[in-house]
Amino acid sequence: MYFDVIIIGGSYAGMSAGLQLARARRNILLVDAGQRRNRFAASSHGFLGQDGRDPGLIATEARAQLERYPTVHWLNAKAQTAKRIEGGFSVAVGAGELLKSKRLILAMGVIDRLPAIPGLQERWGKSVFHCPYCHGYELDQGRIGVIASSELSMHHALMLPDWGTTTLFTNGAFVPDADQSSQLRARGVTVETVPVREIRGECADVVLDDGRVIAMDGLFTLTQTSVPAPWAEQLGCTFEEGPLGRFISTDAVKQTAAKGVFACGDAARAVGSVALSVGDGALAGTAAHRSLMFDND
Repeated sequence: MYFDVIIIGGSYAGMSAGLQLARARRNILLVDAGQRRNRFAASSHGFLGQDGRDPGLIATEARAQLERYPTVHWLNAKAQTAKRIEGGFSVAVGAGELLKSKRLILAMGVIDRLPAIPGLQERWGKSVFHCPYCHGYELDQGRIGVIASSELSMHHALMLPDWGTTTLFTNGAFVPDADQSSQLRARGVTVETVPVREIRGECADVVLDDGRVIAMDGLFTLTQTSVPAPWAEQLGCTFEEGPLGRFISTDAVKQTAAKGVFACGDAARAVGSVALSVGDGALAGTAAHRSLMFDND
């Protein structure tokens, strides 16, 4: 079957893009591997009208609404490759089945790589977070730790006193200079330079190499991210270097450097947010539709 648009990634950005195209009565396919980035979190915040809801329920309801449109097709599978062919694109899934489309939207999100500290990964999305706006309020002005992964963690440490009493664990990632130390003191941030041995306990107790245990109500850390699709570059997409990793470069309406290929969501911006991903997807979907209408080459 030849589709107008294949969307790779069926999370918030991909479904938002699909909704615009479905309402334009275009024949679309969403290929989704089921690896929603916020699958570890019990609640989603900062998305107007959905604040505090289970992100899985938001996604499930969104899919149900999308699939009511008769031109929407859904495939639970991982896209193996995507290539340009005459008249459009081919996407290989599963054991090599080829699907074809006139346009392509990349909404496959990113992979997070956390600092290699025992106990950190298991608490990711539960008591270890990356976004203060998404999870800071629920810590109720409690004890907040920042596990440094690079000098960029200064930004986290300077922000988080608005959400609670903040301790920066430098963990050998960097040493604050005199100016940085002055900024941290001005914000009331405590600095711990002893390396972190592990994270344990019901919430996020930080065990240091000297044996001390510092109880925390929540931790924040910056991950390194990567786009899980080497073929995005092969399609002709270019990348930008963000503070936490590479992401696909797009113009204001989410068109990539590869003609006919659009990108949206976390794979195409330096900041992760459900609300921003939904907006990104709407832009990509409408831009892909305009491309189908007016761009014939």
